Amino acid sequence: MAARTVAILGSTGSVGVSTLDLLSRLNIDIDFLALTAGRNVELLARQALRWRPNVAVIRDEALLGALRERLAGSGIEAAAGIDTIEKVAGEGADWVMSAIVGAAGLAPTLAAARAGSTLALANKESLVCAGPALLAIAKKAGGQVIPVDSEHSAIFQVLSPAWIDKVKRLILTASGGPFRKWTQEAMAKATREQAVAHPNWSMGAKISVDSATMMNKGLEMIEASYLFSMPSERIAVLIHPQSVVHSLVEYEDGSTLAQLGPADMRAPIACAWAWPDRVAWPAPGLDLAAIGALNFEAPDEARFPALAIARQALEAGAGAPAAMNAANEVAVAAFLEGRIGFLDIARGVTETLEHLNSAGALAAGDDDDAVDWALAVDAGARRVAAQVLSRFTCMA
Repeated sequence: MAARTVAILGSTGSVGVSTLDLLSRLNIDIDFLALTAGRNVELLARQALRWRPNVAVIRDEALLGALRERLAGSGIEAAAGIDTIEKVAGEGADWVMSAIVGAAGLAPTLAAARAGSTLALANKESLVCAGPALLAIAKKAGGQVIPVDSEHSAIFQVLSPAWIDKVKRLILTASGGPFRKWTQEAMAKATREQAVAHPNWSMGAKISVDSATMMNKGLEMIEASYLFSMPSERIAVLIHPQSVVHSLVEYEDGSTLAQLGPADMRAPIACAWAWPDRVAWPAPGLDLAAIGALNFEAPDEARFPALAIARQALEAGAGAPAAMNAANEVAVAAFLEGRIGFLDIARGVTETLEHLNSAGALAAGDDDDAVDWALAVDAGARRVAAQVLSRFTCMA
């Protein structure tokens, strides 16, 4: 059997690193077409020399010389730029891991979908910004979209297509992040270091802050709605501090099915790699006797308004989810740079959406121009968010 061809978009991030670690533990032939990264040229070069892809692509074009120097004599092509990442994403690899963080992953992800690849989707923003278009494009091309986020992977594994019309609710679990028990007064003074200190998962700074605000769960509600054709009112969020139950599906007959597993991204990646089969790897066991108890509680939307913001964006539809995502990215970056306080993130997103809505800037596009439309909404929301946040005073 021919080796499976693979491309990893965002190979130096936490999901990309976990993907390569998982694949290193499988006794299978893999033919890497491409590895791509943003700015971590050192790690990308090491990965390329280990896995021998046809091409290694660094998004920051200023780092192309450094990448070429590190790959000199290896026979591996070094390239740079977002357009090149989009090009290699669309070259028809059998399996593509989409793990670029942020809206930068939108165009490459859609390129992979158009090529008919099996798309292991870890880039939230592709679904949030252009979910219906992405899924329609993948279906038309004969490909498949398999979610890698632990919550959506959990639902994917326990939601039978034959029972889709019997679902009462999808229940997304959330750890609650580092500020689950904090007062608003305390959160107003939260530092960057406190916000990125996730209690259960090892993630990048941006995703960790999204967990702290619970915007990650808001984004996941939107993703779940698109992935599983479920309206907003049938998607719930449940705080589960242990991060053992990754999500649940409640059926109308009173049965609730859950997927459990360790807080390890390699587990949902393994599912996406092998689906509809299963693959053996040295997975960490789940010792429920040692865990002893599993706790659940309702989220406090007064302290974590991002949940309500996301639900409103989902219900508004059209460009609202893409604009919300863009505003959130700008606000999180401002917080990480110390320019605004932690509570200003949600406030900034809200004010940005209010401004764009009043200006009539959130009209819908169509599948044929999904990338251009989503990027235009994204760019407009970023401009407005920057203006809004410039009026804030940092309280951190």
